[in-house]
Amino acid sequence: MNALPDVTDEYCRNLWERVCNWGRWGGEDEAGTLNLITPDKRRAAAGNVQTGDVIGLGNLWPVDPAPDNLWPAQHRIVRGGDAGPYPGVPGLNVALDYVGIECHGVAASHVDALCHVFVGGRMYNGYPASDVRSTGAVHNDMMPMADGVVTRGVVLDIPAVLGVDYLPGDHRISIADLEAAEERYGIRVESGDVLIVHLGRERRTAVEGIFNSAEGLAGLHPECVGWFHDRGVAMLGSDGMNDPQPNWNAEGWPIPVHYLGICGMGMTLMHNLSTDALVRRTGELRRSDFLFTLAPLKIPGATGSPANPLAIL
Repeated sequence: MNALPDVTDEYCRNLWERVCNWGRWGGEDEAGTLNLITPDKRRAAAGNVQTGDVIGLGNLWPVDPAPDNLWPAQHRIVRGGDAGPYPGVPGLNVALDYVGIECHGVAASHVDALCHVFVGGRMYNGYPASDVRSTGAVHNDMMPMADGVVTRGVVLDIPAVLGVDYLPGDHRISIADLEAAEERYGIRVESGDVLIVHLGRERRTAVEGIFNSAEGLAGLHPECVGWFHDRGVAMLGSDGMNDPQPNWNAEGWPIPVHYLGICGMGMTLMHNLSTDALVRRTGELRRSDFLFTLAPLKIPGATGSPANPLAIL
C-alpha cells in the first residue's frame, strides 16, 4: 500500500487550488455542493426505497459531561405533570421542557453551515469572516438547507473492508480505503450523493469505554477531499469529526477536511452520527445506498444545527 502524502502547508494549498468551487455557481452562491442535488437526482433517490426501513442517524442528546463533551447539551423539565393545572387556565395540565445546545464539537450529531470555518479570513465563495457577527451570520448560514436535503445516500463501511470491528485512533482513511469499500458492495459514489463514512466509533466506545478523542480518533486524510470533488459529493458525514483527532500539524491547516471541504468546496459536513445500525442493516441487505433525508432547524444566521438525518432503505 502506498504511503499517504505528508500533510504540509504546501500540500493543502495545492489541494485548495484543485477543489475550490468559489464562483462555480455564481459569485453570490451560498449553497455550495448542494447545487449538485437536482430534481432528477431526488426522484431517482426515491427509487432506492425497497424495504421501507427507516434508520435515524443522530445520536442521543448528549447531556452528560465527558472528555469529549465539555459543554453538555441541556434538557430540563420546566413544568411537570405534578404541577397541577396551568395558572390562569382551569383544566389545562401540560408538561413543558427546555432544550439547548452548543451544537458543534465531538459529542452531538450536527450539521455545519458553510460559515463555520474560514481560510485566510474568508469563508466559502469569498465572503469575509466578519460576516459572522454576534447577531448571526450574514452569509452562508443554515438557510440553504431550510427546505431540507433529499438525495441518494451512500455508506462506506471502512472497518468491514479492513476486517476489523472499528478503526483504531491513528487510522487515516485513504482514497484506496474508500474505493475498496465501494468495490465491496458494487457501488460508486456519484454527483449529488451524500456520503456517510463509517469508522466504528460506537463499537470502539463499547469495547474501550469512554475515551478522549484528542488521544486518537480515526478520520479522513485530506487527499480524500480531491476525490470528493471529482465524484461530486454533495455532503459528507461520519460517526467522527471527519478530520482525525488529534489534528494535523500543518500550520494554517489544522482541520484540512473542514477547511478544504466546507470553505473551499462549499461541501457541508455532518459529525458524530450514529452509523452502527445503518451498516448492520445495509450489510444484511448487501447494499450500501438508500434515500437520505435531512431537515435541520431553520435558524437564520446559524453556523450549524443539531441533526438526526434519516436513511430510508
